[in-house]
Amino acid sequence: MASMTCSAGDLAQLLGPNVANSTGAADLICSQFNTVADNFSATQYAVDNTYLLFSAYLVFSMQLGFAMLCAGSVRAKNTMNIMLTNVLDAAAGGLFYYLFGFAFAFGTPSNGFIGKHNFGLKNFPSSSFDYSYFLYQWAFAIAAAGITSGSIAERTQFVAYLIYSSFLTGFVYPVVSHWFWSGDGWASATRTDGDLLFGTGVIDFAGSGVVHMVGGIAGLWGALIEGPRIGRFDHSGKAIALRGHSASLVVLGTFLLWFGWYGFNPGSFTKILSAYPAGGYYGQWSAIGRTAVTTTLAGCTAALTTLFGKRILSGHWNVTDVCNGLLGGFAAITAGCSVVEPWAAIICGFFASLVLIGCNKLAEILKFDDPLEAAQLHGGCGTWGVIFTALFATKKYVREVYPNKPNRPYGLFMGGGGKLLGAHLIQILVIIGWVSATMGPLFFVLRKLKLLRISSEDEMAGMDMTRHGGFAYIYHDDDSNKHGIPLKRVEPTSTTPNANV
Repeated sequence: MASMTCSAGDLAQLLGPNVANSTGAADLICSQFNTVADNFSATQYAVDNTYLLFSAYLVFSMQLGFAMLCAGSVRAKNTMNIMLTNVLDAAAGGLFYYLFGFAFAFGTPSNGFIGKHNFGLKNFPSSSFDYSYFLYQWAFAIAAAGITSGSIAERTQFVAYLIYSSFLTGFVYPVVSHWFWSGDGWASATRTDGDLLFGTGVIDFAGSGVVHMVGGIAGLWGALIEGPRIGRFDHSGKAIALRGHSASLVVLGTFLLWFGWYGFNPGSFTKILSAYPAGGYYGQWSAIGRTAVTTTLAGCTAALTTLFGKRILSGHWNVTDVCNGLLGGFAAITAGCSVVEPWAAIICGFFASLVLIGCNKLAEILKFDDPLEAAQLHGGCGTWGVIFTALFATKKYVREVYPNKPNRPYGLFMGGGGKLLGAHLIQILVIIGWVSATMGPLFFVLRKLKLLRISSEDEMAGMDMTRHGGFAYIYHDDDSNKHGIPLKRVEPTSTTPNANV
């Protein structure tokens, strides 16, 4: 919104000598005008911050979606464990992102590698950030941690969850988000000081790389270092399906994630009350609506492609596979959701499904065990989303969403040359390298210290019984039924049940 100012001196001249006390009249008019202008400015801040807060609430609701998806995808004997880890991802992530994470990510002025201001939200709010921005970015950080927890489910010690989640949200993820989202980041498309990478920077609008690749690659290393669950592969190496206990929870979690994604992608504009040069009915609110549409189309296309693809491969109509395909489409479109046409989102979703199916087949061949397919879904489809954006980003939308540099390169297939693709290939490589260099050694050290994987006896019995005091589902109760049917509580007989339990 353009600034509005009023000069009493200039206005007095316009009133002319025939107006009695023209200077006084000009002062009065300007004071009233400036009051109105201040109210307009305050209204703009209020509208934009309310929009960002609402988007933060939507993204945070994805934690409930993650919890339900994870709970339904594991066996019943590990339900309480996986839900508790989701709660602790949010709680530990909130504290560590407040103390360190936000400063490492967005603490400006800074260098291109890492932020160095605003630790513990010092000097908040400012002209650059308000509290709503911190809340929104925290919701993103804990989403990355939630992705990783799914990859190492059903066999990981609880203390390992706390350690990796704190490290990921407090350091690993913030550094990546600084590189690509901060105005100081060395590869950011919004960089304000110095040259942009390949003259464009990385257009990872809502985080196919920053969030999904980071969470997926961290989960990849955790699952690789831990090894597969007991019984996942037989003696000949053939994959044995260890199916989750509740398709209902999987579907519920998927719809909650779908709902939250409308804060994840459209909310990444962070502002809604911004007019584009064309004016009239067309402004940033239109781009936000288009982003919601591209998000929807990519997910829907991926779901349908997975439905028929898995039907051909397995002979079944599998709702869990369809849910994962849907989420894969969302993860892929997240990078380019604001800068591609709706028809391109359909292409994105179609190939995201194929990427997910291919990654799952490769995981079976390599005897890689990820109970939620998180590494394949978020890592694989997130990588495809980064490449897709470099191919299909349109000239018009790129220059509207990223107006700080005129003549910015755009998608290769849209006639914009290969510079954006070059920047995005670098993004893929540096994310893989950074997360591997930080999270890989962390999981390795945890394994060496015997803090990573639970015992085989505990794994066979289920962590709910051996680590959390009982099952998530109560089948018996001490209290007598009102109608005279006695119920009895079943307690664990020991802290380390044998494998036959």
